[in-house]
This record gives sequence, C-alpha cells and structure tokens, in this order.
Amino acid sequence: MKLNIFRLKRVWGIVLRHLYLLKHSISRWIDLLYWPTVDLLLWGFITLYLQKGFYQGGKWIFQFFGALIFWNILIRAQQGLAVGFLEDIWARNLLHIFVSPLTIFEYLMGLFIYSLFKAFVASLLMAFLAFFIFNFKVWMQGVDVFLLTGCLIIFAWSIGLLTMAFILFFGQEAEILAWALALLFLPFSAVFYPVEVLPESFQSIAKLVPTSYIFETFREILLK
Repeated sequence: MKLNIFRLKRVWGIVLRHLYLLKHSISRWIDLLYWPTVDLLLWGFITLYLQKGFYQGGKWIFQFFGALIFWNILIRAQQGLAVGFLEDIWARNLLHIFVSPLTIFEYLMGLFIYSLFKAFVASLLMAFLAFFIFNFKVWMQGVDVFLLTGCLIIFAWSIGLLTMAFILFFGQEAEILAWALALLFLPFSAVFYPVEVLPESFQSIAKLVPTSYIFETFREILLK
C-alpha cells in the first residue's frame, strides 16, 4: 500500500510540473484556451450562415473553395515572413546576418519575396486541384481578384511584421504568435460567411478589420 501511494506521488509530481509550466507560459495558455475558442466561433458562424440560408443557390460551395484559397494566401504570406524570421533565431543566425553588410531593408525584402513564393506555390496548387477535381476556376473571376489578392498580401505582411516585433520584444513566449496572430482575425474577417451573420457586437469589430472588406468583395465576385 505504501508503495502504491509513493507511485501516485511521483505521478502527481509530473502533473504538478506541467501545471507550473502552464501557470507561467503564455504560449501554453494560448494552446489551451485560444485555439478551442477560434474553432468554436468559426464553425459556429459557418453553421449559422448555412442554417439561415444566406447562401445563393448552388454557387455557395464555390464561395468556400475561394475562401479557402484566399485565406491560405494570407496565412502563407504571413507565416513566410514570421516563421522565416524565427528560423534565423532558432539557427542563431540573426547576429551573423546583421554583422554582414546586409541592411534591415534588404533582409525584410528577402523575407517578403520568400513569403510571396510560399503563397504563390500554395495558391497555385490549391487552384490547380480545385479546377481539376471540382471544376472551380478561381483565377477566371476577373482582374479584381488579383487586386484584392495584392491587398490581402499587404495585410498578411503587416501581421508578419507585427509578429516579428512581438517576438523581439517578448522573446520566446511570443513565438506562437507566428501561427496564432493571423487566426485572431479569422472570426471577424468574413472569410466563410458574410458579416451580417455575426452578432452586432462582432459586426462592430469586423468593420475595423480590413480583411472583412476584402473577403466580402471576394464573395460578391464569386457569387455573381
């Protein structure tokens, strides 16, 4: 009996260790609370959108394909910048880079081009698959789609730069923002549903988020 109690204490010791890590770690709290909240809001509003019948005929499925592709462009462009910066930190290469003649502007331009490459490859693959499997021609929707994609990439870069600033200021604890910060805007960006689906308080927030206007315009184009 004494041996069993001793073993339980050791098990409880492991539990306590991780509870103490959780107590002092912002990234672990984000993992525990942030992701479930985003998932609930996203799928809850998608369900409301479908339940209330805001979609128009059979074209609503193409809206989801387009939303997935364009949201993926934003994510790849933002993460190409933020994660590219993190990779230099993880490799302890940042100091070596900035003792070279390379300027900050040149460094950022390199990351911008790399993030564009990632966004281009990912969107090309998704557009190719959407066309050959579902007969969805996302890039045949007119010049406006390309202009809006440019706006989306600029916003993605702004989030990426903000993420880099948080990482420099707060250190390792802020690294999770390279994956989490863009998703903060997801429920309010009208990616998979129109702004009118949201509660009034959320609609007020959505009006302050640039991506809500971009994705609403995308939706109008795709539903024509």
